[in-house]
Amino acid sequence: MKSLPPALAAHLAGGATTLCWCWRLVRRDGATMGFTDHDRDLEFDGTAFEAAAGFEASEIRDTVGLAVDNLEVTSALSSERLTEAHLAAGLYDDARVEIFRVNWRDTAQRVLMRAGSIGEVRRAGTTFAAEVRGLSHYLQQTKGRLYQYGCDADLGDARCGVDTGGAAFRGTGTVVAASSDRRFTAAGIEGFAADFFTRGLLRFTSGDAAGQAIEVKAHTASGGVATIELWQPARGPLVAGQAFEVTAGCDKHIETCAGKFGNSVNFRGFPHMPGNDILVRVARSGGA
Repeated sequence: MKSLPPALAAHLAGGATTLCWCWRLVRRDGATMGFTDHDRDLEFDGTAFEAAAGFEASEIRDTVGLAVDNLEVTSALSSERLTEAHLAAGLYDDARVEIFRVNWRDTAQRVLMRAGSIGEVRRAGTTFAAEVRGLSHYLQQTKGRLYQYGCDADLGDARCGVDTGGAAFRGTGTVVAASSDRRFTAAGIEGFAADFFTRGLLRFTSGDAAGQAIEVKAHTASGGVATIELWQPARGPLVAGQAFEVTAGCDKHIETCAGKFGNSVNFRGFPHMPGNDILVRVARSGGA
């Protein structure tokens, strides 16, 4: 049950109300923006809430227990701050969302109705629908370590210990030609073998995607030409001369850790754990 500020409670009890919805989005890069279904811009808590952005919300449902409470927000891409390119680039993935019920005559009279994060986003033409997940969905995510063959450390972090800032595991290059917003040929990394950067992290340092970091899906090298394919689209079109830096990739296997990085002493998996072969093994005469 919501606890209403006394002034807002008195306003609701008066019968005639002047209420609107306000949404505040905080992206993982720290960018904050606000939207409202009111016909004028509003401002509170240091956030400007843009009017006429086309936002609409489905009904809000709360359930008892730890089930994930969801609602859906739909909008047209009518705001200059909310672009299709940014949605496609994943800038709003897992963005924090706060939904307020506000008296637009006095924005001090407001109540936080729901806090959560952006889940699945569907786009169609100039409109999109975003799922807003309740905070309880974080309780369904795995925490701590897993008993598994593969390493659960991130390459270069404190548990791994590999120095990915050195020239041996880092390359810099530029885009030569792009066939899509995820695939391009590159100059400057021809000296690295194919697959060296597969599963690595590429960060653009110039162009519309400057500052964006994306995992490398595939790194191929043929005839002196290096090709990079990314898991997610770049933010903005890829153009010739666009600069990037990329770090080596790791498939989390002990053989790669030892052979590629010489770091098996810090391997954070369990390569000798028994597998399914133990379950199907049968006793044989003369066997161990």
